[in-house]
Amino acid sequence: MAQIEIRLPKMGESVTEATITNWLKEVGDTVAMDEPLVEVATDKVDNELPSEAAGVLVQKLFEKDQVAQVGDVIAIISTDGDAAPAAPKAEPAAVAAVAETVTQAQAVVSNGGVTLEKSSGNGKFISPLVRSIAQKENISMSEIDALGGTGMGGRVTKKDILSYIDTRGTAPAAVAESKPAIVSAPAASNGAAPAVVSGGSSFLSNIKEPVVMPMAGDEIIEMDRMRKLIAEHMVMSKHVSPHVTSFVEADVTNIVNWRNKMKKEFEKREGENLTFTPIFIEAVVKAIKDFPMINVSLSGNQIIKRKDINVGMATALPSGNLIVPVIKQADRMNLTGIAKSVNELARNARDNKLKPEDIQGGTYTVTNVGTFGNVMGTPIINQPQVAILALGAIRKMPAVIETPEGDFIGIRHKMFLSHSYDHRVVDGSLGGQFVRRVADYLEQFDVNREI
Repeated sequence: MAQIEIRLPKMGESVTEATITNWLKEVGDTVAMDEPLVEVATDKVDNELPSEAAGVLVQKLFEKDQVAQVGDVIAIISTDGDAAPAAPKAEPAAVAAVAETVTQAQAVVSNGGVTLEKSSGNGKFISPLVRSIAQKENISMSEIDALGGTGMGGRVTKKDILSYIDTRGTAPAAVAESKPAIVSAPAASNGAAPAVVSGGSSFLSNIKEPVVMPMAGDEIIEMDRMRKLIAEHMVMSKHVSPHVTSFVEADVTNIVNWRNKMKKEFEKREGENLTFTPIFIEAVVKAIKDFPMINVSLSGNQIIKRKDINVGMATALPSGNLIVPVIKQADRMNLTGIAKSVNELARNARDNKLKPEDIQGGTYTVTNVGTFGNVMGTPIINQPQVAILALGAIRKMPAVIETPEGDFIGIRHKMFLSHSYDHRVVDGSLGGQFVRRVADYLEQFDVNREI
């Protein structure tokens, strides 16, 4: 009978694997062309994958919570309407791995090995193969938590667990056996940093997050998947990059007055709101053109200077988590184009309609802490970028105004810009001059500008 292999598609640059979070069809179910077949999650975004063929689902090669690589066959669909399962002509590597896992797991049960959950204590997914090896070797969950995984997001791989087994007898135990009824601190890397920091100090692998005992009346709340990923990403960024933050105050009175004058006309003509965000992003793009070494990434000892200026903007999701959709090639857009891109990405974020490519490829990030009423912040760099700008709240402030006739006190609209940067490649002079240039562009905004 005719069979179609359904493979895990490429879902954006740098995405090499995805976790199967939910099968929407079971073996024997009829599937229509383009009908959602399975839900997957990457380290960036969750997605439904549509079926590439119409027929009957006859085999699922990955179970829920298992990780598949891009290009792996994840399901078989029969186009003859025959629901009887049939093995593919050539067994994929993923199927072989699953088969090996099942065999090892059966051996563990007979040998009386320890029982492990699919996720470690710090929330990281543990593959079936790693679990079976750990069970066979009587490796506890607390020991796995202490390992510095080299997989995506600090995940422990087969190589990591086998390396640990080789040194287990000679090295002192990393942690004591796990204790019941404890609450871990927010998901930290537990040694994920050495997988990223080439040649870094080994002491990082020994950093342990505190074990916290709940007190009477405390409520225990499990992190959702996205919050775990955010926590891991933030801890990794602080381990990788020595952060420095420079602050500048900008007078944005001209921008406030101009926007108040133009927003109704803009909405009537373009059908879009004119917010402050695209104006700020335009100034950032201009400053990056003046200081292109802000628009770089660091890979080992190589500095990668980016050709395009792709600006990410931190956006709140309905869940309260943050995501960073990216305005691609913002340096090729006028203010109207940036405004439309900002509004579209913000809407899609609120409606959970962002696609994987919408959050890929950022080269510099802007976050607006002013929307929460904050006057400034010290943002964490969005790796693998080397800098991020926080926009503070715009406030009316008394200020000294200099004129040819003399100085006087007036009411001005002011805001703070907070620029965090990676001190490995961005020195204080570059980081400070850059944020000062952004402020200059904002202060020199033309009040007679047409749009």
